[in-house]
Amino acid sequence: METAPAGSARPGRRCTVHAEERVRDVDPDARWLAAVMHVTFFLLLGSSMARFVQRHGGEVRAPWVIALAVVLVVLYAAGPSRGAPAVPPLPPGGRVPWPPVRRLIWLGAVVAVWAVLVELAPSFAWVAVPLFYAALRTLPPLAAYVLVGVLTVFVIIAQLTLARRFDLDTVVGPAAVATFATAIFVYMRRQAARQRSLIDDLVRTRRELAATERREGTLAERQRLSMEIHDTLAQGLSSQRMLLQAADRTWEADPDKARGHVRTAASIAEHNLAEARRFVHDLAPVDLARGGGLPEALRTLAARESDGGLTVRVRVEDPSAHDTALTPPA
Repeated sequence: METAPAGSARPGRRCTVHAEERVRDVDPDARWLAAVMHVTFFLLLGSSMARFVQRHGGEVRAPWVIALAVVLVVLYAAGPSRGAPAVPPLPPGGRVPWPPVRRLIWLGAVVAVWAVLVELAPSFAWVAVPLFYAALRTLPPLAAYVLVGVLTVFVIIAQLTLARRFDLDTVVGPAAVATFATAIFVYMRRQAARQRSLIDDLVRTRRELAATERREGTLAERQRLSMEIHDTLAQGLSSQRMLLQAADRTWEADPDKARGHVRTAASIAEHNLAEARRFVHDLAPVDLARGGGLPEALRTLAARESDGGLTVRVRVEDPSAHDTALTPPA
């Protein structure tokens, strides 16, 4: 049997496993959280811009602040983190690897532009809250915690600058927000890791159960076959053996009786042959059991396996047969 090139063949088990993994990685709640954080970033940035223009639109620094805000919008909107998992689960070893360099460059550029923007206009400080999330989902835990701490310090300094005097709330507030956001993210990441572990256990259990069922089915079929062979063929062969032994013992003394034993043994052998043929017929595949022989069964199999991306051809090495090409159904 000849098959089409590998490129047109059906996806194998590896593709199926990869598809399952892609489906498992899609968490609707995490995607929703990512969308909320993106919207929050643009809302905070827009409100900060409106406040700055309303209060300081005529100052010399205004064009620089507006330009930096536009650059920050473009950088964030074009960031590679938008295609990353919303809440990356912990790997099996529990150690999160460093992201690609382009993602690190993007995060560094966003944080740098934001820091300069906050230096020029402290009212943009609370844009750091979505940046907490970006840092936590991009960097390994320790590096992310350090960056969140640095961002929190910038926010505290900006709030103290706006307050023009020391206020404990301006210190505790940003720190509390950063701690709460980090704790929520860590909790979600660990929940995602536990969920993935449970799914892996479930998949493994289902595979083991399927393998156990296959083994039990095989053992049951072997038991059935052994009982059927014992009740039919083995019993018949045993009867033939005893009849032939009896015929051998009485051949000289009573030839007629011996011939009767031989005829009875032949009848039992004929019956056993019919049973054996029935037995083989029951074990044969359905395509072979329908009749037509192996060539017809192969043609039936080829027709069943042919589809829009695969063409199966059957060539029968027989002078009286012709090459058969089966094309996919329209």
